[in-house]
Amino acid sequence: MTAESTVPSPGGQPREYGFSPVSVIPPRGADGGFRFPAGRRTTARRAAWAPLVAVDAVAALASGQALTESSHPLFVVALLVGVVALNARASLYRPAPVPVLLDELPTLCARVAVTWCTLAALVAAFVPDAALSARTLVLGCAAQSAISCAGRGTVHWRRRRSLVLHPGAALVVGPAATAQRVAAAFLRHPNCGVRPVGVVADQPAGVEGLPVLTTGEEVQRALIQNGVRSVLVVEPAAERAPMLRALAEAGCELWEVDADSPSYERDGRDTLAGFACRRLSMTLRRSSVGKRLLDVAVSGTLLLMVSPLLLLCAVVLRLSDGPGVVFRQERIGKDGRPFTLLKFRTHRPVDAHEAATRWSVANELKMSPFCHFLRRTSLDELLQLWNVFWGDMSLVGPRPERPYFVAKFSQTYPGYAARHRMRTGITGLAQVHGLRGDTSIEDRCRFDNAYIDNWSLWQDICILLRTAAALVRPTGS
Repeated sequence: MTAESTVPSPGGQPREYGFSPVSVIPPRGADGGFRFPAGRRTTARRAAWAPLVAVDAVAALASGQALTESSHPLFVVALLVGVVALNARASLYRPAPVPVLLDELPTLCARVAVTWCTLAALVAAFVPDAALSARTLVLGCAAQSAISCAGRGTVHWRRRRSLVLHPGAALVVGPAATAQRVAAAFLRHPNCGVRPVGVVADQPAGVEGLPVLTTGEEVQRALIQNGVRSVLVVEPAAERAPMLRALAEAGCELWEVDADSPSYERDGRDTLAGFACRRLSMTLRRSSVGKRLLDVAVSGTLLLMVSPLLLLCAVVLRLSDGPGVVFRQERIGKDGRPFTLLKFRTHRPVDAHEAATRWSVANELKMSPFCHFLRRTSLDELLQLWNVFWGDMSLVGPRPERPYFVAKFSQTYPGYAARHRMRTGITGLAQVHGLRGDTSIEDRCRFDNAYIDNWSLWQDICILLRTAAALVRPTGS
């Protein structure tokens, strides 16, 4: 658990990084109200995985049946399952936007060889009489690799031909000047299969190019009239999260395009028209469901277990400090939506303005000994389990902040607004790395975004365990 008394890095000056002071708080009736009309949904064109799986299956069956002396059905089935599983693990059934056989040839052949060698070793260990000869092993690997390569090459060639003959309409989302530049580059390279038809921006940049769409209604109209299949995002996705989520639900494929970095700095990402790109997922995933189930199970269990402790803290706080046991404060959560955060009251602000804009209360001299105890042990944060249980927060995630500071930090620190891509949490990666108390906001942004980019359920469990260990040796807030 974490404190609310962090201060910005000294000497930080506001800088323009494309973040608006209120960018994470969607205005009413703006993008937050964007909905695709019922009954008119586009269909995103995705690389077909079924033909690739069929090709690998045929290659495994043909080579296994033709080259093994016994041709035992169990061996052939194991060969098929093993190759398909390894290929799926290597994302060979999610090829690049413009697939090329030579790019995946080493990976494909290596997995075929691993499968054959593994099965040969198992057969030699458990059925020595049916052990495969070295010649059979080499021929099997070569035959299966050749058949797979021939089949996948044909599938990829048909895919590239389709992209050139039938490019998909796309919208480019971001600052008008940058978006027009990216759109022009895609139009010069039609072989990538993406044909920009419009730019979504806050205001026109005064340069020639594609039509600039500035309202949700214009975006909807362009989506329907052009049959838009893809959306190229050249600004932080959190800037337009509600609209992007609606476009994803409408069937559009979202791509985050790095308009400034050279393609050789793409860190394993795909390439479209020479730009480093990666797919964006704005819809609810199974992983999100798993995270929510963990939140409900753990928060519900903890609330039952600590309810006597919560009651005791409330009674002692009421007797020692008077009425007003629960402190309620507006915080900013996922996608900039405000919610009411609950805590045990450990201080009394002078007025609402001070409560909204005063940064640190950790050294408040007027706190009673019991309030100091609550803050030092983080027991004042336990009521936030109710926020987790009801869905306002998560157990693990970036710490929520007040609207005043969200607007301020979104201008000053690059990446601060992007923290709101995920539901805020009681604890997080930044907190278990000591970023609580009077520490750097810039460092918190970096750790929070790294947590979101590399999220996994196991990482959440590890952070919770490290947080529980830290509570045994409280250091104060």
